[in-house]
Amino acid sequence: MSDSSPLPPVRLHPEAELARAALSTPLLSRAARLARWAGPDTRVDAGGGLAEEQLPAAAELLGLAGDDAAAYASEAWRVAVDTGLVEIVDEEAGTVRTGEELKLLTGGSPRDVLTVWLAALETVLADAAVPDLDDLVDALDDGGEVDFSSLDWDPEAEAEFLDGVLGNLYLLTVSEDGAGDGPVPLPALAASMLVPDDMGEPTNDVLEQVSDAMMRLDDQFRVLEPVGLVAYQPVDEALMADPDEEPAAPADDTDVSRYGMVRLTPLGVYGMRARLLEAGFEAPVVGDLADKGADVLLDGTARFGQSAARAETEQWLARREPLTAARELLAAARGADAGAPLRRLRCQQALSLVGAEAEPALREVLDDPELGGLARVWLSERGAAGVPAPSQEMVFWLTVDTLAAQLAAEGNSEELQALVEGLAAQHSGFFAAAWRVEHPATAEVLDAMGRLHPDKKVAKEARKAAFKARSQQGG
Repeated sequence: MSDSSPLPPVRLHPEAELARAALSTPLLSRAARLARWAGPDTRVDAGGGLAEEQLPAAAELLGLAGDDAAAYASEAWRVAVDTGLVEIVDEEAGTVRTGEELKLLTGGSPRDVLTVWLAALETVLADAAVPDLDDLVDALDDGGEVDFSSLDWDPEAEAEFLDGVLGNLYLLTVSEDGAGDGPVPLPALAASMLVPDDMGEPTNDVLEQVSDAMMRLDDQFRVLEPVGLVAYQPVDEALMADPDEEPAAPADDTDVSRYGMVRLTPLGVYGMRARLLEAGFEAPVVGDLADKGADVLLDGTARFGQSAARAETEQWLARREPLTAARELLAAARGADAGAPLRRLRCQQALSLVGAEAEPALREVLDDPELGGLARVWLSERGAAGVPAPSQEMVFWLTVDTLAAQLAAEGNSEELQALVEGLAAQHSGFFAAAWRVEHPATAEVLDAMGRLHPDKKVAKEARKAAFKARSQQGG
């Protein structure tokens, strides 16, 4: 994932709702309880971990039982220390006290709570990238140092891989054609990191890498779920059973959910966006443009998908009177620069959300060569009286402008190809007139029509018209 271009805009839940979710996560709630429990008699070891003899009492306080109770209590304590819910008073004596950050969980703002949660998240992410503890013990050399080569494990590479996986999961969540709020199969997520885009059928070697990555991610997502980053359905244990053993019951090999399903929670989306911003990515939020000018709105939503652009525009319109908003939008839509056609398309889409109160603004631009066409469309769609018919020159200009906007928004899409085919079929003399249109994008649009039209004769006609347009424009 490159940080050179902005990510799709995300819809975040309200901070108060997210803060409540953070407080109710198993890990942060346990860490907070241990912070309240910590007192003068609490002792930590040299690394700040809770003294081993005190782990049973901590586990009992948290209502934990079973073989993993001490490990879960230890993890919660580590989060409490790392987030400042607990402070170490004397490292040599191993004494502690309740930290100042604990007050933020009870009396702070939602943003304060989320700041503590983000610190907890960093601790858990660091833990998730570490291999199994038994493997680490086996890899200790005589000097007490970890021999990473014997583990076949690179700490930096492992952390980068997990970051990449979570980044792809974020993209799948916020992209309009992605998974959205739905879960993502673990094999697909692992493959997104390992299978090259230009590879048709994955090789056996690549499939083996994907399988290994799935098993690592299964362990990691189990670690990440208690902090509230993800909701995770683990890999079916039967898939990891000894192949020589008889299965307890027949399994459905077509059920992809058996291989693990994961999704970011709303809190997880918030956390991932915060991390992406910290890493230098541009990760917009729907609503960021609501208090900006119409020019910023139209330019900003030019790179949004339709759903996100509509949501952003609705928030922008909600803060303005319809007539004032329409005038601002129309003024911002003018221009002969490369981005102007897409601005006018976004303007037209924004005006479709405005009621009849905006009619005077549209009538004011009926004679404007750049806006008159879209104004007539708006008025006609609402059955307004006395709408003058457009000149042939205006019709052709609006057609070129619309095609230029679609080309900028979607590229050589199937929808644009269908539009091109329809235009050529409806107007037998289209290309003879189109090359004369005085629009900055005329030649570019005709070139695109030549590329997209499946009929070789029509495509050749379009290319000839593009050449004429370019000659007329002195290009």
